[in-house]
This record gives sequence, structure tokens and C-alpha cells, in this order.
Amino acid sequence: MNEQIIELATQLGAALKGRGLMVATAESCTGGGIAEAITAVPGSSAWFDCAFVTYSYEAKTSMLGVLRDTLVDFGAVSEETAREMVEGAISRSRAQVAVAVTGIAGPDGGMPDKPVGTVWFSWKFPKKPIISEVCHFTGGRSSVRNQTVAHALNKLLHNLS
Repeated sequence: MNEQIIELATQLGAALKGRGLMVATAESCTGGGIAEAITAVPGSSAWFDCAFVTYSYEAKTSMLGVLRDTLVDFGAVSEETAREMVEGAISRSRAQVAVAVTGIAGPDGGMPDKPVGTVWFSWKFPKKPIISEVCHFTGGRSSVRNQTVAHALNKLLHNLS
């Protein structure tokens, strides 16, 4: 875990704690990396509720309530899936803020319309509509995962500021 990511998580914690909010994560391609960054911060139990690491279709449906039709029609790496993941994280936790990530970290699994490095994000904040975004990261598997964690934390922090 690099220092930039830990610093983002530390700042996020201060922003959440100052507002009396908790965060949850719904992660696929990061395998819990966002939660790992958050829980590296001492005292994070005051503002971090839980993480859902949902790699398979079955985990996404059973743990987060992602509709099977969504996965079949749009794929796991899609805006629709990310949005349902973040909704599930909010409804199945005590958090008021959540982030969901689903993507292709590589080195395999890419397709012409969804190359390696494609990651869909969704964020949910109190009294605001869901924000979704796609990013196309470069580099190897570890690099894509680290860039995903940093982007997820950065956008959480930005929207709380």
C-alpha cells in the first residue's frame, strides 16, 4: 500500500468522522483493496462499516442484490452493475456513503469493448443521486488495482469536501 493511498484514506476518515458518516465498499477487481486502505488508518472503526468483496456473479447477487438479468444483459463490468452494487452496499450496511468498483485488472479477461484496465465506479452520498464513472487505467494488474483504489478514495473525499 503506497503512502498516497494511505494519505487519501486518512483524509477520507477525517471527512467522514467530522460529518458523523460511515462508509462501506462493494469491491470486485480490487479484491478488498479499498477496505484494506481504509482499515490501515488507526481509528477507522469510527467511520468504516464493512466491505463486500463480490468477485463472482453469485456473490454479487446474493450479497449485494445485483439482479442476475443485469449481469447477463450488461456484464459484471458495466455501469448498471456498479450502480446496483453501490445500492446494495448502502441497503445492506449501516453506512450512508458507499463506493462500488467492478473492472478488468488483467492480464487476461479484456475484450475489444472492455479492454484490460476498464473499471466502472459508482459512489453514493446522502441526499444525492448515484455518481457513476468509467476509467481506463494502464499498466499491469497491480497497477490497475492501485489506480482503482486511489481513484475510488479520491472521489469519495472530493464529494465530501
